[in-house]
Amino acid sequence: MSDHGAQTGAGRVGQVKDITSLSNPVIKDIRALSMKKHRDETGAFLAEGLKLVIDAIDQGWSIRTLIYAKGQRGKAQVEKIAALTVARGGLVLEVTDKVLTAITRRDNPQAVIAVFDQRVMTLDAVRIKPDETWVALDRVRDPGNLGTIIRTADAAGAAGVMLIGDTVDPFSTETVRATMGSIFAVPLVRTSEAAFLAWSKKAAPLLVGSHLKGSVDYRTIGYKGRPVVLLMGNEQAGLPETLAGACEKLARIPQAGRADSLNLAIATGVMLYEARRHCLDLGDPA
Repeated sequence: MSDHGAQTGAGRVGQVKDITSLSNPVIKDIRALSMKKHRDETGAFLAEGLKLVIDAIDQGWSIRTLIYAKGQRGKAQVEKIAALTVARGGLVLEVTDKVLTAITRRDNPQAVIAVFDQRVMTLDAVRIKPDETWVALDRVRDPGNLGTIIRTADAAGAAGVMLIGDTVDPFSTETVRATMGSIFAVPLVRTSEAAFLAWSKKAAPLLVGSHLKGSVDYRTIGYKGRPVVLLMGNEQAGLPETLAGACEKLARIPQAGRADSLNLAIATGVMLYEARRHCLDLGDPA
């Protein structure tokens, strides 16, 4: 391991290290971010891809470690984010493809990955406004579903995603991958069912629950001009009675085929685009 060094007049502001060994303690620590326990303890998570890392830094996310393949040295964009990481006191690691493969657990890893600080809002900090739409998810279990919902919320211009109860970790590698970078654009809230119910009573948004026994066609609800929270249930169990009973509207998506239900991420996307329809247009043609 060699140290390229990074000095300023004020002394060291960061480090650039060349690492080839999987047994290096820094690499072991980064690899451990695949485990929820380690992510919780460190408050960190891993994100992959040059564009995604650049977007995250542009949006003000705190970068702890930048890791790139040796072949990336000298590339303008990589040099730029390496300099930014160093300037912010972060660590920059130049590693072999073998090390990258071990960190990402992929045979063809991205050439640039990074460790960021997690960022989660409290429910008390949410000030929901008219024509703002939040998605609330009760105990979502599948990382692909959660990542896809975060990505869809970003695309539809939702204000954020609330995670109720024992949900899958939004900062797991699988979830982060499925967001395609939207993890850095969509505010996340973690809350308990009791706290969510108390907040919704006080904040009084239009609370619309998706329910197979819903009495209202989701397209007939008047979303315009109101703050909206779309409440979606767990993949297997749907919404519990406690949450369903708190909804102003219980909505259903009509189905004509033989499938008895929709995937959670698809159902959320359908509901979200209807709730946001009056806020969305294609803009001026290019």
